[in-house]
Amino acid sequence: MALFKGTQQSYYEGSNQGNYQFVSFKDVVNQFMIVYVGEDKLITKARRTDVAFHAQRALAELSFDTIKSFKSQEIVLPPSLTMMLPHDYVNYTKVCWVDNNGIEKIMYPIKQTGNPSALLQDSDYNYIFDSNGQLTLAENSESWKKYKANVLNSSINNDDSKDSELEKSNSGGRYGIEPYNAQANGGYFISNDRGRIYFTSNVSDKVVTLHYISDGINTDDIKIHKFAEEAMYKYIAHAVLSTRINTPEYLVRRFKKERFAEIRKAKLRLFNLKSEELAQAMRGKSKWIKH
Repeated sequence: MALFKGTQQSYYEGSNQGNYQFVSFKDVVNQFMIVYVGEDKLITKARRTDVAFHAQRALAELSFDTIKSFKSQEIVLPPSLTMMLPHDYVNYTKVCWVDNNGIEKIMYPIKQTGNPSALLQDSDYNYIFDSNGQLTLAENSESWKKYKANVLNSSINNDDSKDSELEKSNSGGRYGIEPYNAQANGGYFISNDRGRIYFTSNVSDKVVTLHYISDGINTDDIKIHKFAEEAMYKYIAHAVLSTRINTPEYLVRRFKKERFAEIRKAKLRLFNLKSEELAQAMRGKSKWIKH
């Protein structure tokens, strides 16, 4: 019994916590070559490089909406009000800042400004070229410099002594306001060509968190969730068969249907919906909301 306890302790103290739910990318390729490729099988011959290529494409496609390779990172926002995009960034899910209680405050994108490429000009407004004949660019555009200098003011001016009668009669009314502007958490915009996120000045020196989507193939240790393992096999098999000549069309259609079915099943399994959590969330849906 002491030996058993020692084995259990060494297992839990190792680096495998939580990894049992995954299967390695190498194992997926090896198992596909063993089960799907060979004599008296649907795929008689297949290069390992072709299988590895289709496996990477399968993982990338499944990571966007099935496996959902979500990642996150946080920084203390510097005075430059910028955050560099991660090297494996594909798209964002949400951007927020963290208050003193550790609660995330969701921010919304700004659509009225940006940081375009700023071309340098001389006193006659002509473009300036370098020695190689290329246009010279400024580090930041005037649009971003002016927007950055605009410090958000949260104070409210209640002095209406100088307001007109029309302004006084419509005091308190909001007309044409955009929903993403009707909040005090600040905003941001993403410049994909510069690889940066630009924030409003009211979140300077705050902890900012970026939640984003990756394609899942940016590391050497690629893992696939076991719920999506069969979907990977069907995706690879369909890709291999559909890119070969003289493959019967009925066989391609068959694996296309099986691929669709396995991806759908993987989505349902990975959705991770629990009846108790759903019941708890729905208990408040019958409340009346008074305006």
